[in-house]
Amino acid sequence: MSQPPVPTPEAAPTPGAAPTPQAAPAPEAGPAPEGAPASGTVDASGRRILGLALPALLVLAAEPLYVLVDTAVVGHLGAVPLAALAVGGPVMTLVVWIGTVTAYGTTGRAARRFGYGDRAAAVAEGVQSSWLALAAGALLAVAMQFAAGPLARTVAGGGSPEVADGAAAWLRIAAIGAPGLLLAAAGNGWMRGVQDTRRPLWFVLGPNLLSALLCPLLVYPAGLGLVGSAIANAIAQTLSGLLFAAALVAERVPLAPRPRVIGRQLVLSRDLLIRGAAFQVSFLSATTVAARFGVAAVGAHQIALQLWFFTALLLDALAIAAQALVGAALGAGNGAGARLLGRRIAIYGGICGIAFALVIGAGAGVVPGWFSDDPQVREQAMIAWPWFVGMQPLAGVVFALDGVLIGAGDIRFLRDLTVLSGLGVFLPAIWLSYALDLGLGGIWAGLSLFVLARLVGLLLRMRSGRWAVLGATR
Repeated sequence: MSQPPVPTPEAAPTPGAAPTPQAAPAPEAGPAPEGAPASGTVDASGRRILGLALPALLVLAAEPLYVLVDTAVVGHLGAVPLAALAVGGPVMTLVVWIGTVTAYGTTGRAARRFGYGDRAAAVAEGVQSSWLALAAGALLAVAMQFAAGPLARTVAGGGSPEVADGAAAWLRIAAIGAPGLLLAAAGNGWMRGVQDTRRPLWFVLGPNLLSALLCPLLVYPAGLGLVGSAIANAIAQTLSGLLFAAALVAERVPLAPRPRVIGRQLVLSRDLLIRGAAFQVSFLSATTVAARFGVAAVGAHQIALQLWFFTALLLDALAIAAQALVGAALGAGNGAGARLLGRRIAIYGGICGIAFALVIGAGAGVVPGWFSDDPQVREQAMIAWPWFVGMQPLAGVVFALDGVLIGAGDIRFLRDLTVLSGLGVFLPAIWLSYALDLGLGGIWAGLSLFVLARLVGLLLRMRSGRWAVLGATR
């Protein structure tokens, strides 16, 4: 059946209207671009923000929860399979990270089109990001068949050959799910852009629930052991990707790849990857320095850092709501509404950060004991804890404003700010703490400075208004 022609991301959204501008003045400089909806209204209510954030939170939590189930199932096979999963897991985590970049890069672009009043063009962004995701996923799946062995041996660090072999076998099978995983990430991106966070919830939770049921069956009654875990993982990722692909087909938009649009999305992905790499280098360096202070120090650092990542995950749901709502407001030509959303989301981020600080502060004498019985580790954790607690309100605002600027498509600024704050503030601070023998407190003081530097940069950018470019494209 032929599909009716619809506007594409490279065409003007409204017949007869002026071409969509590629850039527009700051919001104060003039009206919305010609052809944009004249609504000028934005729902910045807490109910609307939470309505997008809560389903996104459940989607974000689905993968870590499944990993916990997977770990518990494999853990009962013995130390070697568990160690193999521990070696293979971080490699697949990199694939998840690439998927997150794909989703974030798509949300802002799709949200602008949606706010402009052109849902078909918003979905078309999802078509192109899905082609990009499918190609990257297929490449990863094939490459992992050859690279799994060397990667597993490298990560295992010359330990037990059984662990490395088990990790390689797990990786080769789990990687088959990479195309589905990245397709699901692209689907999350465009659906968030059109402010649909409910369908992604079922498209992600359903397959993960099925996989959680399949995993113990394949591992134990079927006798597949560690390989059964990988098969369950690949099934979940593939099914999720197929559900998102079916949703694209149901939208009845042209499905042909458009290299020009994919190229623009690659530029966004490149900047987000550079930004993410700056984070990875910074945190890896912090762990390296912590290890130089002894086993107890690095153990305590790992506890606090993983809890910090967990709070960041929770706040990412708020950032996702910001991406969708701010992008739509700018696409509709409503700079004032976008600025209002930015302020309100920043306030909500700060409130969440304060709440986290109160909970984490109250658990100071209890939470570290959940992760370690070693009194030296708990003692070292108490050195990092005041910094961990104190930075929460600042981090809440930072993560929220990150979402605002990603929604606005201001990715280059975020890239430069993260690189400057990470390499110019965080790294010097933590290596200085090593040179001066400041211990774990010095490392976490450096992390606090990193968050503070980003906060200052984000607030200055928000105040300038240069982030709020109006129109269906930035």
